[in-house]
Amino acid sequence: MQNSSAADGTKRGHAIALFSGGLDSTLAILLVLRQNIRVTALTFQTHFGCGGADSSSRGTNPYVAAERFGFDVKMMHLGDKFIEIVKSPRYGYGKNLNPCIDCRILMLREARLFMEIAGADFVITGEVLGQRPKSQMRGSLNTVRRESGLGDLLVRPLSARLLPETIPEKEGLLDRNLLEGISGRSRKRQMELANKFGLDDYPAPAGGCLLTDPNYTKRLRDLLSHSAQLTFDELDLLRIGRHFRLDERTKFIVGRHESDNEEICRLVRPEYLMMEALGTGSPVGLLIGDLNDDNIRSAAAITARYSDLKDRPEVEITILNRDGQPKIKMPPAAQSEINKYQIK
Repeated sequence: MQNSSAADGTKRGHAIALFSGGLDSTLAILLVLRQNIRVTALTFQTHFGCGGADSSSRGTNPYVAAERFGFDVKMMHLGDKFIEIVKSPRYGYGKNLNPCIDCRILMLREARLFMEIAGADFVITGEVLGQRPKSQMRGSLNTVRRESGLGDLLVRPLSARLLPETIPEKEGLLDRNLLEGISGRSRKRQMELANKFGLDDYPAPAGGCLLTDPNYTKRLRDLLSHSAQLTFDELDLLRIGRHFRLDERTKFIVGRHESDNEEICRLVRPEYLMMEALGTGSPVGLLIGDLNDDNIRSAAAITARYSDLKDRPEVEITILNRDGQPKIKMPPAAQSEINKYQIK
């Protein structure tokens, strides 16, 4: 299946697409491209690993797909705007801390601004009616359509024939009969379309957003309840290691493997304490908050507990980022201490 072109090679219109690299958002673009519409795809990034507007946010490389099928890609980071809706979403959370409706509204507002600057005609997404129980039911789709400010300039090509006619359809930019009427969770029709378009390398549907991960969101809830102002470094640290809440102001992170240790070393700040049982297989630990003697001792005991010397009565722990590298000897933490402090 090939997209048609005008005799002189010009396009009849310009669409802005929300593009995750997943199957649904790719198909939405291809359905519009074949109607001789130029497409500029926006791939949104956040500190939570989610992006795009469909359900398959762990997708293929967007630039590879763009080069193959002939559309442009722009990367955009939502930054602090996204953190604010995670902290307090107007339309609530999904199963964990995923503010999916607010997320779509934010992305589409950004897409609307980009559309206006670029002089484009409308915006498309890969959303499918009824595919997601909270964010893709008809009422939620209507809320997103309204609150994004796009109204009838928002097209969902995969479900278009089941939804009210949009401005691009009314004005003849899009032929409604060449759009789809997909609903529900089955991907049978999407796979048929993928075969027709020659799209043979696409990911299985998967939740790439960390805000849907129960373990990650427990750590994030803890951070939100103890920090008035979130930083990107704090959010990056949530991805790695084991996390312990020592008191209201203090947490401790200890690496699980070498890559965790490397990330901890990369993200350390002067006001943190970094510790390790040198000369043996040991995690790197990071103490953040109130660096009093009790918290230092607790952190050292936890570090000892996860070192290769955990069966010894005492383990020498070195504070790596202080002048002279002071040392402290502590018995490894008992399991009861681990259970008391660990965020899980």
